[in-house]
Amino acid sequence: MPETASAAKKYGIAVIANDRVIDWLMPFLESYLATNATIPLYLIPYNDNIARMRRVAQVFGVEVAELDSAGLDALARRLYPFNPGHRHRLRKLLALTLPLDEVIYLDVDTIMLRDFSDTLGHVESGKTDFLVACYCDDYIYNAKHKNYDFLRGAFSFNDGFFVTSRNKLSLQDFYDVIAKDEKIFHTVRQRGGLFAQPLTNFVVHRRGLKVSSLPDCVPGASGESFYKIEKVIFAPEGPLDVRGNRLYFCHWPGIIGLPRRRIFDGLWHDYARQAATRVRASL
Repeated sequence: MPETASAAKKYGIAVIANDRVIDWLMPFLESYLATNATIPLYLIPYNDNIARMRRVAQVFGVEVAELDSAGLDALARRLYPFNPGHRHRLRKLLALTLPLDEVIYLDVDTIMLRDFSDTLGHVESGKTDFLVACYCDDYIYNAKHKNYDFLRGAFSFNDGFFVTSRNKLSLQDFYDVIAKDEKIFHTVRQRGGLFAQPLTNFVVHRRGLKVSSLPDCVPGASGESFYKIEKVIFAPEGPLDVRGNRLYFCHWPGIIGLPRRRIFDGLWHDYARQAATRVRASL
């Protein structure tokens, strides 16, 4: 850990998954073992379809988090009454209830490329409340957000990766903000199969949290993570972007089907094969 990350504090990584995404979960877990096994990992159930996920969690030695989702599920029903099949996407926010001082959240359609230890400890440093990969204004707000001072010019982000503390952002903050500003949220949120991302951005921005990017907090870090990246330097210590900055993860957000022929797709398949071998050997 860097000097900013006190050894007395509890840190962890969280991911949400179920049996439907087991083909994504297994290479993610294999990449976790290869790069970040010293940081505890918690699997948050997307729903009750987790029989295979539980078995895989045992093989990889990670914990399935038993968390109370009743309040969050009620909020999801309130916000998205016509989308029962997608409401559980908000359960990623249960990462904020884990018994940790600071949590790294990652979407399951990701592989980790290097040790994340130096991404920890910055939230409590006073420099930031909410750490993300980089600025991203896609799939968050519609044009009406410019009518609100707290949203105009806000640092927007993809919520497939974030680092924060439950002392900075809690589930209660989501309940309180929506209780007060639900009408504004529905006015400004972008529609079209979007659920957690507009909500997380809205609550972070409404509470006026300080949002920072990886390059802001971690010297030599890259904010790049998109699977369509075209140029990468494969250095002995790990992949770098074209500027020589460290790439931490590769994310396939919204991709249809499994990875095929892009730069990190081969590594994803390597991890998938290794994970399958590991699981078979445990039977």
